[in-house]
Amino acid sequence: MTILDELAAYAKERVRRAQEVKSLEVMLTQALALPKGEHSFSKALSKPQLGFICECKKASPSKGVIAENFPYLEISKQYERAGADCISVLTEPKWFLGRDEYLREIAQNVQLPCLRKDFVVDEYMLYEAKLLGAVAVLLICSILNEVQLSKYLEICDDLGLDALVEIHDGTEAELALRAGARIIGVNNRNLKDFSVDMDNSRRLRALVPPEILFVAESGVRNAEDVRRVRELGADAVLIGEALMRVPDAVSFLRELKNA
Repeated sequence: MTILDELAAYAKERVRRAQEVKSLEVMLTQALALPKGEHSFSKALSKPQLGFICECKKASPSKGVIAENFPYLEISKQYERAGADCISVLTEPKWFLGRDEYLREIAQNVQLPCLRKDFVVDEYMLYEAKLLGAVAVLLICSILNEVQLSKYLEICDDLGLDALVEIHDGTEAELALRAGARIIGVNNRNLKDFSVDMDNSRRLRALVPPEILFVAESGVRNAEDVRRVRELGADAVLIGEALMRVPDAVSFLRELKNA
């Protein structure tokens, strides 16, 4: 099994355990009782300037613990002060050391749209995201078939959630478009072996129509990388590890935005 397979399998086990505490029917009822979202995530990225999705991430499978000290609320407020457009919050607990509580507290205390960054393998996780305060979710084509992806996109529409649909190659680009994705992200990091190829976004950009929001994910380390992403025609960039490792995230993010 690749690490992506393990992440997906563990996500299924997490859902199974969660449903022993609260059933799918209860989650659905509670999520639909909340006000329908207004797609603030996609609106924040729909502007002439390059959008910045900044990530709160304590660890990763490839790098281990990235932030031993993890004041996630302060980190998210720094992103807000520096002009981030959206915040991505890892909730996967085993390999990324994420927690649902991180997302809930950040969504309650920061005025930026929040993306739940996790490995969605069941509709249950979409209702969880809504109840945690997320306005967007990540849907990864590598772990979903077309029927699942289409269904989850419909559920997102019912809840008013945006969906960042992640692709890694041309086949997944076609899958995402057939399913009706309105925001497509290209992960420059291969989740099967964790190699990083910044040219992946450039290669796949031509396959995504201009009316679809295009996000370059992973691998951005400096201002030059940001300029390359903008030149290839991306609408937004998702930055995680680079921000988590610098001593002054506010200055670094402002530097990237000025690029």
